Amino acid sequence: MVNPVDSKSSETLKNPGTRRLLPVLLTVQFLVSLDMSVVNIALPDIGDDLGFGADSLLWVVNAYALAFGGLLMLGGRLADVVGRRRTLIAGFAVFGIASLAGGLAQTPGQLVAARAVQGAGAAALAPVALALITVNYAAGPARSRALGLWGAAGALGGAVGVMAGGLLTDLAGWRSVMLINVPVVLAVLLLSRRGVPADRRTGPAPRLDAAGALLVTAGMATLVLGLVRTEAYGWGSGTTRGTLGAAAVLLTAFAVVESRTRQPLLRPGLLANRPVLSANAFALLMSSGQFAAFYFTSLYLQEVLSYGSTRAGAAFLPFCAGVVAGSVISTRHAGRFGERTTLVAGGLLGAAGFVWFALTVGPDGTFLGSVLGPSLVASIGIGMCFVPLGTAATSGVAAGETGMASGLLNSSRQLGGSLGLAVLVAVASGATGSAGRTGSGRGPGALADGYATAFGVAAALLVAAAVATAVLHPSRTPSRPAETSAEASLEVSTEARPPEVPPEPPAESAPPAPEKSPENLADGVDPRPYRSTQG
Repeated sequence: MVNPVDSKSSETLKNPGTRRLLPVLLTVQFLVSLDMSVVNIALPDIGDDLGFGADSLLWVVNAYALAFGGLLMLGGRLADVVGRRRTLIAGFAVFGIASLAGGLAQTPGQLVAARAVQGAGAAALAPVALALITVNYAAGPARSRALGLWGAAGALGGAVGVMAGGLLTDLAGWRSVMLINVPVVLAVLLLSRRGVPADRRTGPAPRLDAAGALLVTAGMATLVLGLVRTEAYGWGSGTTRGTLGAAAVLLTAFAVVESRTRQPLLRPGLLANRPVLSANAFALLMSSGQFAAFYFTSLYLQEVLSYGSTRAGAAFLPFCAGVVAGSVISTRHAGRFGERTTLVAGGLLGAAGFVWFALTVGPDGTFLGSVLGPSLVASIGIGMCFVPLGTAATSGVAAGETGMASGLLNSSRQLGGSLGLAVLVAVASGATGSAGRTGSGRGPGALADGYATAFGVAAALLVAAAVATAVLHPSRTPSRPAETSAEASLEVSTEARPPEVPPEPPAESAPPAPEKSPENLADGVDPRPYRSTQG
C-alpha cells in the first residue's frame, strides 16, 4: 500500500476515486439542505389533503428540524466509530425510505413520522460529507475547491428548495416534493459503491459513548423543540421556559459526562483548538442571520409584493448565483489571504447585503431595487465563507475525530438557524405590531416594517460573526498533525496504483507508525482508526 500523496510536492490526492467521490458528497449536502425548505410552499396543499389542523401543520417542518438537530453529534461520531462509508450509505438508505414513506403518507401522523426519520437520515449524512472531504483531499487547492463546492451545494439546496417546492407542487402535487428524492438517492447509492473509499480499521475500534449520545440527542432535540415553538407559545410562557430549562439541564449533564469519559462523543479539548472554536462561533452567528433572512425574503415576496409561489421561488435564483460566485472567489483567494481575513470579509459583505434589504424592503418595493441587488451582495459574502469555515472547523483535528468535528460544525449551523429564526420572528412580530398601533394595521406597510427590522438584526448577527472570528481565530492556522492528516489517513490499493509509483518496500523495512497526538494519547485512542481503499 502506498500513500496517495506524493511525498515531495503534490497538493492533490492521487486517489482515482476522488473523481467519483465529490459528486456523492455534493448531492448529500444539496439534499439535506433542500429538504429543510422544499415542503414550506407545499404546506397549504398538504394540510388540505391530509386534514392537518392549523396548529399541527408546522410539524411537517419541525419534525425534520428536530430529528436533524438532535442527532447531528451522534451522526458525526458514528462516522468515526463504524466507518464513514458505512454511515454514508446507511444514512442515504434511511433518507430514501423515509422520503418514499412521506410521499405515500395517508394521515398527518404518517407524514410527520416520515419527516422525523428523514431528518435522522440527514443527521448521519451531513457530518460524514465534511469528514470525507477532510480526509480524502489534501490541504491546498484540491480541498479548497471541494469545500467551496460543498458549501455552495448546501446554500443552493436551501434556495432551490423554495423554488422547487413551488414548481413541483403546482405541476405534480405536494407528494412530488417527497418522492423526488427517491430516484436521486437510488442513483447516488449506486455511485457510492465505487465512488466512496471503503473503511479499513488500522487501530482498535473506538467505543461509542452511549450515555453522551443519549444526553446530547435529548438535549439538542429539546432545545430545538423549545426554539421552534416560541412562535406559538411565546418566549415568556411556562412551556417555553420549561422546555429550554430542560434542554439546559440535559446539555449540562452531557458536558459533565464528556469530561469524565475516556472516549467521549465530543472531546472537551476540541474547543480548545482556536480555529475550531472560531469556526463554530462563526457558523452559529452566520446561520442565525442567514436562515432567518431567507425566511423573511420569501415572506416579503409573497405577502408584500404579492408573488405567487413559483415566481417567489424563481426570485431566489440570484441568491444561488451569488453563492456560487462567492465560493469561486474564496476557492481562488482564501489560501492567499488566510481563513480569518476571508471569513471577516465574507461576514461583513453579507451584513452589507442585509442592511441593503433593511433599507429597501417596503410596500412599494421592486424586485430590482429591493431583492436583486441585496440578494447578490449578501449571497456573495455568504458564499465566500464556506471554504475557510470548513477548513477551520477541521484544522488540527485528528483523522479519527473528523466526524466529531463535522458533527459539531453542523450542530452549530442547525442550532444557529433555529435560534435565529425564533428570535427574529419575535422581533419582526413586535415591529409589525408597533406599526399596526400607528394605524397601518397588519397591511403591507406594517409587514414590511417588521421584515426590515428583522433584516437589520440579521446584519448585526453577521457583523458579530466577523468580530468573533477576528478575536478568536489565530492569524496563522496551525497545520494538521502529520499523523492525522489526509495523507496518513488514506491509502490506495495496489490495483489502483499508477505505473510510475515504485513498489512498496518489504514489510521488515517499513517505517514505524507515527506517534499518537498528545490530545488523544491521554484518552488511549488511536487518532488514525481507519485507512481507506477503493471499494
